[in-house]
Amino acid sequence: MVLSRFVAKGAENLEGKDVWLDNDDLRPLKLKDRTWTWRTYLTFWFSAAATVAGWYGNSAAQALGLSIYGAWWPTFNRAVMAIVWNGVNAVQGGQCVYVMLHSIFPSIANLPNVMGSGSALTSGGMIGFVIFWIVTCCFLVIPVPKMRLLVYLKLVAFIISATAMLGWTLKKAGGLGPVARQGSTVHGSEKTWLILRFLMLSAANCATFASNASDFQRYAPRPNDVILGNTFGFTLSNTLVSLIGNIVCSTSQVVLGELVWNPLDYLDRLQTESYTSANRAGCFFIAFLFAYSALFSSIFENSVPAGNDLAALFPKYISVRKGFYICQIASFALNPWYLLGSASIFVSFLASYQIFLSAITGVLLCNYYIISRGYMYIPDLFTSSKQGKYYFTHGWNIRAYVAYIIGVAPNFAGFLGNMGVPMPLGITRFYYFAYWVGIFIAGGVYYGICMWKPVSVQYNSGWREVKNYVRPEELEVIDGQEVGGERFLSERDAKNEAFETVMESKA
Repeated sequence: MVLSRFVAKGAENLEGKDVWLDNDDLRPLKLKDRTWTWRTYLTFWFSAAATVAGWYGNSAAQALGLSIYGAWWPTFNRAVMAIVWNGVNAVQGGQCVYVMLHSIFPSIANLPNVMGSGSALTSGGMIGFVIFWIVTCCFLVIPVPKMRLLVYLKLVAFIISATAMLGWTLKKAGGLGPVARQGSTVHGSEKTWLILRFLMLSAANCATFASNASDFQRYAPRPNDVILGNTFGFTLSNTLVSLIGNIVCSTSQVVLGELVWNPLDYLDRLQTESYTSANRAGCFFIAFLFAYSALFSSIFENSVPAGNDLAALFPKYISVRKGFYICQIASFALNPWYLLGSASIFVSFLASYQIFLSAITGVLLCNYYIISRGYMYIPDLFTSSKQGKYYFTHGWNIRAYVAYIIGVAPNFAGFLGNMGVPMPLGITRFYYFAYWVGIFIAGGVYYGICMWKPVSVQYNSGWREVKNYVRPEELEVIDGQEVGGERFLSERDAKNEAFETVMESKA
């Protein structure tokens, strides 16, 4: 059959309902592919935060005045969000390429604009978008485990470009003093609620990372590599990038007489107002480094999660790599340039999807840390057998769906208000807390249901996470015990942990 040519690796011999659950990309990674250390994760988070998108949220605040089958729905949600963000990153990359083209070809700014007033891209910007999109597709052929060096280079590129733009704009503004002395345009309770709104939005902006965490953690040889890298890398990187974004945005009020929330628009304005060879060279250099950062943000933060999710939805025919390219095509088709047309549109976009991801996150956190105490019986994750530990009710964990719906419900009115439906002020402000409300309600309801009707993998005490799981085909024998023959564990640790590791994975 023609379709047999498109079957994903590892799914060739699957039959029945198992074709919806398994392929080689969905299983735990092979030991040789677990190459990301704590330094990689530390750098990854700086690289993830070090993007133009990391500036947007804070700059927008200034612009406004300051189971088995049951896993399909949350997986679909994650895939949709990753595809949307991939489109947003591509728009940013396209704007970077446009600035580069504008520095070489001044006539590109005079092209008739056919994109409409609601678009973040002009006709020239759309040319940049297409170029960036094609380049991204070319880089997707590189295996993710081999991208460690590119993660490091991405961080270096952004540090240089951000420092250059920060220094340049501060110099044009006459130093930090005139920038810092600017006051707010809102006051009193309105200012307080605006600060609270963006504080909550910053947390909600992490929703995609929270639900997609496993897509990156699977590349670590040890759990501590993830914990250390995430704890320090995530917090420090977001703080520093937000600070730089705020300062650069504030300088635009002094330099241009108006607040420009998009740093790429700001960069092009600086170039246009003084189209000298020095300015053009500087703008090209900064935009090039921004484009490099956007390129690998698109891959690491969006293409990889979307590829994993699409492979999980249709494992028979979609591998992770195929998922990368489906993500690219879908993100182009949804016209993401309209999401960045204004600060208010971008903020509405940020706030809208959090209610769905927050409820999913609440259930996931409760199930992993409280209900199953970190334990997963990995073989049963890939079988549709009725005897499997995750079969639940015909393959659906009804408890999780009930908790999810109840977690979404309190925030739904606010969601409609965010989409333009008139709502009372109280509902609008309650929606500022939507992410945390969704997490705690969904998690609490799931816990209560599991206490009333326990699931098959449920423990009341102890931590039962399987350590150093290895695939059966990678097992070797050391002193008569089966153990993963990897370079990540010392022989002594392997001897001590081998029996426990293998027995837990087969329990």
